[in-house]
Amino acid sequence: MLRMPLASASLLAIAISLAGCGEDKAPATQAAAPAASSASAPAALKAAREAWLAARVPYMQTEVFRFGNAVVDDWEGQLNAWPLDEGLIDYVAKDYQHALGNPGASANIIANTELQVGEDKLDVTTITPELLASLNELGGSEANVATGYHAIEFLLWGQDLNGSGPGAGERPASDFVVGEGATGGNNERRRAFIKAAADLLVSDLDAMVVQWQAGKTDNYRATLEADTAENGLRKMLFGMGSLSLGELAGERMKVALEANSTEDEHDCFSDNTHNSHFYNGKGIRNVYLGEYKKVDGTTLNGPSLSSLVAKVDAAADSTLKADLEATEGKLQALVDSANNGKHFDQLIAADNAEGQQIVRDAIAALVKQTGAIEQAAGKLGISDLNPDTADHSF
Repeated sequence: MLRMPLASASLLAIAISLAGCGEDKAPATQAAAPAASSASAPAALKAAREAWLAARVPYMQTEVFRFGNAVVDDWEGQLNAWPLDEGLIDYVAKDYQHALGNPGASANIIANTELQVGEDKLDVTTITPELLASLNELGGSEANVATGYHAIEFLLWGQDLNGSGPGAGERPASDFVVGEGATGGNNERRRAFIKAAADLLVSDLDAMVVQWQAGKTDNYRATLEADTAENGLRKMLFGMGSLSLGELAGERMKVALEANSTEDEHDCFSDNTHNSHFYNGKGIRNVYLGEYKKVDGTTLNGPSLSSLVAKVDAAADSTLKADLEATEGKLQALVDSANNGKHFDQLIAADNAEGQQIVRDAIAALVKQTGAIEQAAGKLGISDLNPDTADHSF
């Protein structure tokens, strides 16, 4: 068994700082509802969309902490659950695809003050953060998501009705206008919904920051620091491997690719999936290298898993660092493709062999780096890491 040369608090400090990410929790979409007048609404909607996109950059880098840290995984569903049946929230195309048997698939909270779910009637007259949270998984369906990044994304962009063709959602700014020039109907309620969802999102992010703050005796950071170094290392490596393998390679890429399904695209309304995947990968690399580039451009760094592995087996460290760099390159290829007009939903189209190969290459790189993560874990005496596969075979 390797004797850890660093105290667990010191070794985990960088991971704790990354997961809390402090002020990096926002831009956080607190742009809320676009302006009510028809003249100012387009600029306000543009600003709100940009805030949402900016908020995804730091958030996606924290998802590596979901796996192995129950306090994060239990919290995550209210923030980033997907895919969702957007008909629960607002108007949709008549032929929209939704989960079979979902009683809330066409509930349209914005258009109704009362919902009928089976034999139950729910009063949704006043839209509050608490109400929205209570409607998640309505009727027992995980596709009923009323909160978090993707509910807000849908309200800002609307449905992407382009299939595997170019273009994202095209919700008009007039859907948020009150009075002359308004479209979509129920605009006051749509504005109330997006404000409540944004308020809840920011509140949830603030609550997680508190869990990782230093100097407290009753939060998750204190619990983690009181645990053994070996358990801390296991959590970090398990998180890296599980996001890499089961979640990113499997749930977020393989499922959509094999089914040629734009409904299974992660940021499907905004066509931001390439960036979400890239920053998930960046989060894995951050943990290993002990560094994080903050939204203000400065870099946070400290003791790293890399330096610890290198002391035991320099070759294993070099292999993993090379694999992480290679994976980042393959994920960058998704970003480059999107920047050149071919987004993730176009790459997975049944007739796009070249695009599919870009996605397959990224999946293969993630699978390969997971093997290197397991090898590095073994060098630190962490046996049977068993990253979560989410029941996928690679």
